[in-house]
Amino acid sequence: MKLALIATLALAAGTAGALAQPAAAPPVEAALIGPKGDAIGKITLRGGADLTVVRIAINAGGLTPGWHGLHFHAVGDCSDTGQFQLSKGHVNHDSSKHGLLNAEGPDDGDLPNIYANADGSANAEVVTDLALSGERGLRDADGSALVIHASEDDHSTQPIGNAGARVGCAVIK
Repeated sequence: MKLALIATLALAAGTAGALAQPAAAPPVEAALIGPKGDAIGKITLRGGADLTVVRIAINAGGLTPGWHGLHFHAVGDCSDTGQFQLSKGHVNHDSSKHGLLNAEGPDDGDLPNIYANADGSANAEVVTDLALSGERGLRDADGSALVIHASEDDHSTQPIGNAGARVGCAVIK
């Protein structure tokens, strides 16, 4: 009887260990900076082993109403306010072409457009198959940036889908 109980407990312990999931990493938050250097909203990122969920909240007045392109850029630097060129080009580990609708794409930084309401506010949640952490993750050695463009992305034209100027930027580190 004792041997059966010990074997049952050992089996249960082994099963529990196999079913145990690692604790989820805490969410990462970052301010979303507008072209004048003011905070226009925030982003919250939650990462899993194979994907990252990004929640975007933009305050009233943060964007012009309508559709805006949204991309992950390769460097976590938004210090050149109003330009956001220091964030470099899209995250693109495999040298794919830009565009969710491009047969030779998409690149790693491509995301769906975001819609700003009449008051300039927007709320969205997008998912990417980029990890949040790790060598090829959004929080790699030089970080990355979530960039919002002035116009909508057509998801095919090179290099940025005619999305226009960069009007919002959030550092992901």
